[in-house]
Amino acid sequence: MVAVRRAIAPLLLAGALLLTGCEEDTPAAPAPAPVVTRTVTPTPATVTPSPSSVAPPAPPSSAPPVASGKVVVLDPGHNGGNGSHPSEINRLVPAGRGQTKPCNTTGTSTNAGYPEHAFTWDVSQRVGEALSAKGIRVVYTRQNDTGVGPCVDKRAAAGNDANADAVVSIHADGSNSPGANGFHVAYSSPPLNAAQGPPSTRLAQTLRDTMRTGGFSVSNYIGGNGLSARSDLGGLNLSTRPIALVECGNMRNAAEAARMSSAEGRQQFASAIAAAIEAYLAS
Repeated sequence: MVAVRRAIAPLLLAGALLLTGCEEDTPAAPAPAPVVTRTVTPTPATVTPSPSSVAPPAPPSSAPPVASGKVVVLDPGHNGGNGSHPSEINRLVPAGRGQTKPCNTTGTSTNAGYPEHAFTWDVSQRVGEALSAKGIRVVYTRQNDTGVGPCVDKRAAAGNDANADAVVSIHADGSNSPGANGFHVAYSSPPLNAAQGPPSTRLAQTLRDTMRTGGFSVSNYIGGNGLSARSDLGGLNLSTRPIALVECGNMRNAAEAARMSSAEGRQQFASAIAAAIEAYLAS
């Protein structure tokens, strides 16, 4: 009987080693490449490996996205109810640098009647969805496209109150100048605080560069090389956070109007703006 036990022992030991080797070959997490199935011939004896020989499962990845914890405020220009509430949007509010300006305006539209407020709302929602998917908290200065305002001072306050890492105001222009086309990015100048200095100019430049890389042409009628230094925009003047305003193009230009009026075109604008914001936050 002792001799039989001695003969079986090597078989038991070999079986244990073989099963232990299979556990170690199993990756801790699924690999992106196709899985190759290997066939293992069972040994004559069946042996259950001890718990210590089984590799523990890898814990789920808990690393947050690169931009996790960042806050971005998106400001869709104008609002759908502004046109029917002239007394509300025409009242004067603080606009910075000792100025006052009307609370808000109706915005422009394409020659076919597609309004700026609808364009900015749609693009802002698309930008917000892209940023949220990257772990960025997104705050909007308005919650729908049927309301009135908010006034420019309240829009600036939204970014300040959220302690935003970046504030981007989204607009479109309405010039009737022949051949006027292209986008430009406005920033506060001369700066009134530290955030309006290098942080805001860097945000503006990143937006300009990314939109140009995305296939959009810089404006041929406002600013220079796609940038426009402004001292008269209340939303920029009153901000204490890095901020820039994107005029996506001229809605009175036929080619740009067609792009803005299509869902595909609005997605192109949104993709470029979202990529720019991500690049700025990562820099």
